[in-house]
Amino acid sequence: MPQDPVLAALVGGDWRSGEALAAVLGVTRAAIWKSIERLRREGYEIEAEAGRGYRLLRAPDLLLPAEIARHFRPERFVGKIVHLDEVDSTNRLGIDLAREGAPEGTAVVAERQTSGRGRLGRTWESPARVNLYLSVVLRPALSPVEVPRLTLAAAVAVADAIGATTGLRPGIKWPNDVLLGGRKACGILTELEAEAERVRFVVVGIGVNLNAREEDFPPELRAKATSLAIELGRPVDRPAFAGALLGALERVYGEMLRGGFPGVRARYESWHVLPGRLVTVDGVPPVEGLVRGIDDEGALIVEAADGTRRVLSGEVTLRGVYPTD
Repeated sequence: MPQDPVLAALVGGDWRSGEALAAVLGVTRAAIWKSIERLRREGYEIEAEAGRGYRLLRAPDLLLPAEIARHFRPERFVGKIVHLDEVDSTNRLGIDLAREGAPEGTAVVAERQTSGRGRLGRTWESPARVNLYLSVVLRPALSPVEVPRLTLAAAVAVADAIGATTGLRPGIKWPNDVLLGGRKACGILTELEAEAERVRFVVVGIGVNLNAREEDFPPELRAKATSLAIELGRPVDRPAFAGALLGALERVYGEMLRGGFPGVRARYESWHVLPGRLVTVDGVPPVEGLVRGIDDEGALIVEAADGTRRVLSGEVTLRGVYPTD
């Protein structure tokens, strides 16, 4: 995911002559001019003045690959960032690209989704140009039964990125809802394609409410959903957060490949809000009891009236309120 070299040379706002840019980058001045025009079409405000050259005045508030690349230096991920102004679902496109052979780390970002998907067949509210809608192609050497643990690992990456970039204290509600102040700020949907015991690819879809305002949520969600901007009282830099999240995901993913879920379990537990809380988990049959934590396979451990239960999937309802610290 290399950064645009002309844009990189202009970052900082200093004047750079076309001649100097051409010499440093090893291209012609005509090529520099074409690059400047392309950047302007993408929304960058670049001033030009005879005798002085070019100066970057303002970057667009868009999740452009070049802007994200300023905040992410990949090691494992070798795929490119694909940016769209609008798409039905970043996961749907990520799956299509994976089937076409897209390498690991290929990321799809969109300014708006028209049919964003969440867990359990739910829709994900996707207003334009305020949040992050991201899907990443992974090709792990895992069995299909291990893939759900990647969803928990992705929740760790989101919580790590929020904590590192904002100073806020997020929480994870098992299995993968990321909360701020007890309200949902992020949803994760993991989809895979496999053959027998071999995973062909996994697409991890992550939707994070970054700059959404209260009025951007439907009335029925306003008590349940929040955004980083609402909690901070100010907007966040979307490309910077996207870069931080990709970096955190790459790191956590690598830790899981090296050590399995136990390699990220401690980080998950550090963000987990359910231990010590009374919950009901839907399922067949439903489970009610006190959460003791998770195990090395990512299962929720619940102390029920009839003994300790391992819960592998299900929707959790707290019998009380979420902690807000």
